[in-house]
Amino acid sequence: MKTEKLKIALQKSGRLSEDSMNLLKKCGIRFTNGLGKLRAETENFPLEIYFLRDDDIPEYVADGVADIGIVGENVLAETEKSVEIIEKLNFGKCRLSLAVPKNFDYRSVKDFEGKRIATSYPNILRRFFAANNVNAEIHTISGSVEIAPSIGLADAVCDLVSSGSTLFTNGLREVETVLNSEAVLVSHTALNADLQAVLDKFLFRIKAVKAAEQNKYILLNAPNEKLEQIIEILPGIKSPTVMPLAETGWSSVHSVINENDFWEIVEALKNTGAEGILVLSIDRMIQ
Repeated sequence: MKTEKLKIALQKSGRLSEDSMNLLKKCGIRFTNGLGKLRAETENFPLEIYFLRDDDIPEYVADGVADIGIVGENVLAETEKSVEIIEKLNFGKCRLSLAVPKNFDYRSVKDFEGKRIATSYPNILRRFFAANNVNAEIHTISGSVEIAPSIGLADAVCDLVSSGSTLFTNGLREVETVLNSEAVLVSHTALNADLQAVLDKFLFRIKAVKAAEQNKYILLNAPNEKLEQIIEILPGIKSPTVMPLAETGWSSVHSVINENDFWEIVEALKNTGAEGILVLSIDRMIQ
């Protein structure tokens, strides 16, 4: 019996587009996305891809036109569509922030009372001000939000921030974080059993890719009298693998370490007398 295809909506261009397609490729899914192509079928996995505007993805998934989609949490929060977040994807990280001109004497969120704020995210900002009991005038504009104060359109802005360089260039400084955002995988709330089974397989691959990105494989040579100390430093998935070397009194130790702990662990290993430390990237990690 032919497997039903899971329909996924991806951003056709923009901040999440390339990372979304790279994720599929890392999951071993082959597809061709020609220039201007709005739909593609995969060669080796029951997946059909729609390339859409990011603002349209939540609606397509909520309406069941697409079964799943990759979208930023900021877009999801702004559109307020009824979809289920099933996995955070660790890319496309940014924040939606309030920013004011550098000469603005800012002390607290209450300073926005009665002020004009330019943003492309009026729904999120309206909820934020309501939660903080602030009555501000929200001007909805699309694109070039940062220039609004300099041309007299607004007193402040609320916009997406990654590095903050765009704000700095336009004479603005970030003062409040309204929402932290990253790319998420969302799903229609009522998938049938066949599509859910395909989604479970897809999620299995995604989690293996994410685990590989967050960890490193480490190999080292260790004097046997220091093995206990080294094993304590290297927790690994369960415990490190230890194998004797041809040279008497030495062993080879293999383990997996978290990317965030990498430099501290390597430094500690060096201090115990470990030698020939080799660190490798992991392609996939099945847990």
